[in-house]
Amino acid sequence: MTVLTVNAGRPVAASYTDAPGGMTGIDKRPVEGLVRVCDPGPEGEGGSGLAGDTVCDLRHHGGSHQAVYAFAREELDAWERELGRPLPNGSFGENLTTGGVTVSGALIGERWRIGAELVLEVTSGRIPCRTFAGHLDEERWVKRFTQAAVPGAYLRVITPGSIRAGDPVEIVHRPDHEVTVELQFRAVTTRRELLPLLLPAGDALHPGAMRKARAHVARQG
Repeated sequence: MTVLTVNAGRPVAASYTDAPGGMTGIDKRPVEGLVRVCDPGPEGEGGSGLAGDTVCDLRHHGGSHQAVYAFAREELDAWERELGRPLPNGSFGENLTTGGVTVSGALIGERWRIGAELVLEVTSGRIPCRTFAGHLDEERWVKRFTQAAVPGAYLRVITPGSIRAGDPVEIVHRPDHEVTVELQFRAVTTRRELLPLLLPAGDALHPGAMRKARAHVARQG
């Protein structure tokens, strides 16, 4: 299991984003050398966990629980076949393009050590947005991405560190539950009846998803 590339984005103006200022950093490109990764700070204030990477819309992106976004090269390959176009590493706005890692099948709370120091913890799947759709420029993209339910994973930083392309990924902790990224994603998008199944993930789950799960349970009595 490997990090194939570490990807960062610079702010650019785009007509398809509704971010304040009309800027987006979704177009991420592989970077060379060591990249420092640390906790960026609270949601709404902190941006990306990667040095040199830009988050332009702090309303929906960045912060401690979405510090790093990972997507599997295997899933990019599958989308390449479906869309009939090349998708270079970073095409989905991911910070880490991985090889051999079951990203969307990872457990919430699963911890990965990357390189010598960095430890990340899986928190949730990525919810597609208008900016993502505009960036890909594919018809009905939000619906298609949602139906596929292979969203990649957001991760928080447990132990900061520096990483580079080619670093190994080691799973150092698997929690004792069955709440995967895919399950979490389906529960908060197309299958709300699954929301109670997210509760065993506890504090590892992204707080927004946990609030939805608890509210659903409360409504059901």
